[in-house]
Amino acid sequence: MVWNWLRRHPTLADVVLALALGAAYVAHASRQHHWDGAVPLALAQALPLLVRRRYPRTVLGVITAAWIAEAVFGSAWPPIATMVAVYTVAANLPRGVGATPVAAAAAASTLATLALGDFGRTFSDLILLVGAWVVGDNLGTRRAYTRALEERAERLEREQEAERARAVAEEQARIARELHDVIAHNVSVMVVQAAAANDVFESRPERAREALRAIEGSGRTALAELRRLLGAVREDGADYAPRPGLDRLDDLVERVRAAGLAVSVSVEGARRTLPAGVDLSAYRVVQEALTNTLKHANATRADVAVRYRDDELDVEVRDDGEGVVNGGRNGGHGLIGMRERVTAFGGSLEAGPANTGGFAVAARFPL
Repeated sequence: MVWNWLRRHPTLADVVLALALGAAYVAHASRQHHWDGAVPLALAQALPLLVRRRYPRTVLGVITAAWIAEAVFGSAWPPIATMVAVYTVAANLPRGVGATPVAAAAAASTLATLALGDFGRTFSDLILLVGAWVVGDNLGTRRAYTRALEERAERLEREQEAERARAVAEEQARIARELHDVIAHNVSVMVVQAAAANDVFESRPERAREALRAIEGSGRTALAELRRLLGAVREDGADYAPRPGLDRLDDLVERVRAAGLAVSVSVEGARRTLPAGVDLSAYRVVQEALTNTLKHANATRADVAVRYRDDELDVEVRDDGEGVVNGGRNGGHGLIGMRERVTAFGGSLEAGPANTGGFAVAARFPL
């Protein structure tokens, strides 16, 4: 418990260590009656420990020199302060950086004791210094490993946060496209039907009632799709209507026909189950193209072609309208949304005036 507290307060731990070693060295010097030289050398070994974490190599050099000088006086203790300095260098510096000053300090201490003729002490002091290096190096390795794990965890957390943000942005873009497709198509049909009902309200009330029923049907369809779309983002995940796909293309065409646009549908190849995203996107491309025809083309007819090929699905919508008027068909978000839908599945979209007149939208989805 005391050790953990000292680890949380490294400066205080260094003060306690320096004071303890300083008191021990001074007491040893007083017993040897070497006040003139031993006491300053004892303090020179203890006081640098106060800054050992900030200047580990400098502190090691100063303490080693002081210990050798004290050994010359004949009153040196075992190199405890030198051991602490060696441990500090090994624990706080990379192995390649700390090995050189530690080896130099160990060699200088060993040569000094050998020169004094104290062979037994030379071996024991060297063992102490090597032990301090091993302990410090192990601790430094564990610290580096722990730091690497913490940095990796932080990096993964940042990457996960970025991935979550990207997923949220993509989902918001998807919902925005869905809302645009649902609202733009159905509201356009309702506006056209309402205008037709107003025109024939007095002269042909039966026709006006048909237009009102078509408006009601479009409104109910819009509400069902909005409930499905908004229900997907509710916590309970309620699904109020099936996701539209090419199997509901006939319903879409009937609503457009009721708005006054003649639409023909042709299907080439054998119908088959498509990936849900491709099925929805193909349906939305047809829906958006027909909506643009109603709103901008002043057309009387549109042809929808769906082609099931071995490795791709082709969807094409052509009309006999006015083509591009003042950039109208290219200036809104409809074509942008269609292109985003198609390219999201690795496909391509071509939109522009048709060679035979009118406007054409062609999408290709690889399967």
